[in-house]
Amino acid sequence: MPRSPRQTIRETRESWARSRAIVIPDHVPARPAEPGKYRVAFLIYRGNPRCGGQGVYTRHLTRELVALGHSVEVFAGPPWPELDDGVGFTPIRGMDLYRDPDPFRVPARREFTSWADWQEFLVMMSAGFGEPLAFARRIRRVLKNRRDDFDIVHDNQCLGNGILDMVEKDGWPLLETLHHPITVDRTIALDHAENAWRRFTTRRWFGFLRMQVRVAKRLPFVLTVSGNSKIDINKQMKVPLDRLTVVPVGVDHTVFRPYPDVEKKKGRLMVTSSSDVPMKGLVPLLEAVAKLRTERDIDLVVIGKPRPGGRVATTMERLGLTDIVHTISGVSDEELARLYGEAEVAVVPSLYEGFSLPAIEAMSCGVPVVATTGGALPEVVGQSGETGLLVEPNNPDALVGAIRTLLDDVTLQQRLGRAGRERVMQRFTWEVTARGTAACYDAILRGEQLPESMEFD
Repeated sequence: MPRSPRQTIRETRESWARSRAIVIPDHVPARPAEPGKYRVAFLIYRGNPRCGGQGVYTRHLTRELVALGHSVEVFAGPPWPELDDGVGFTPIRGMDLYRDPDPFRVPARREFTSWADWQEFLVMMSAGFGEPLAFARRIRRVLKNRRDDFDIVHDNQCLGNGILDMVEKDGWPLLETLHHPITVDRTIALDHAENAWRRFTTRRWFGFLRMQVRVAKRLPFVLTVSGNSKIDINKQMKVPLDRLTVVPVGVDHTVFRPYPDVEKKKGRLMVTSSSDVPMKGLVPLLEAVAKLRTERDIDLVVIGKPRPGGRVATTMERLGLTDIVHTISGVSDEELARLYGEAEVAVVPSLYEGFSLPAIEAMSCGVPVVATTGGALPEVVGQSGETGLLVEPNNPDALVGAIRTLLDDVTLQQRLGRAGRERVMQRFTWEVTARGTAACYDAILRGEQLPESMEFD
């Protein structure tokens, strides 16, 4: 019997909905803990390995914790993280409302299976960001049934209401990683909003901060990645200093290293920016590049994907830089390290950084860095002239001067590059990060207060 038009429409809609539905990967069991080591439930509400530092932090820290003998199972929402052998994985289904190629999508009705799903969707429809709230609700429900499987929970900056409930109502020992106060992101975004409507939508998007600040103030153990972030979290989010400790993040120095077969390209600059937001300082850098090209042959490689029609793309067009600025995304770590190796100078133009993975990636590759004094960058790069050159944020002329100095002095480039690599090997490897984190687990499970810092040389 031929199908009716109504059946055809219904089947087409169902097929379309299936194609848009979230594909959930399989559960991967964790390697068992060695005697005397811990079983860790590691939480990340958004596991994206390519955008932002949280996915990178999750992958490398969990790998090194397993190498130390601990058992680690990662519970993540989409986009799913990249993890190494031995690390367990349990996917926590979310609505994935911001995915490519259909961001801000409207899910099919059958995708809504819980109140958390509706919360996540309704917050998005009101111009907010609901992933942390919804993930915390979901993960609390999942872990309630696995209380005997883990010794401690480690949350990577979700800070949803459900995370606090896991501590105060369910009795979980929990370590919270808070990379930097997102209040800084909100302030910078508002300062760069072009009109009243943009300021309104920016405030609405950052509405989740009220929840995160409230939760952070009440959690007993908070790890952050720099002394500067510790001060700012205390000041802006009112987390008591005696609940905060510092464990710097690291870099995979076996991948991010100088490659003998990679040759420098004269005049090559490089910048890594995971997002097209004012805080990353790409617009001042582009203005500096426009001035430098009037006096020499240069080009700039941008690792990232500027938003079409956004500030960066518009600035490139306005300044006539599309012929010398090349944007690259989706590269492997080794490809990224080789791109660093081709650069004479790596630039970190951020207005603020709680740490800066791009800075230590470049340093680990032996590439001299020009960075701003925004946030923790001086703490990471060191004193100006030791491993890199520091300039004030949001100052194109200062960037021009520092970049010019390095381009004109190959001996200085080589000296700073060697010093940067040495600094990374002493302070910023993932093994160092994992040992400091495990020391935090020790303190929590022994009922002790975290020390001021767990930095290990």
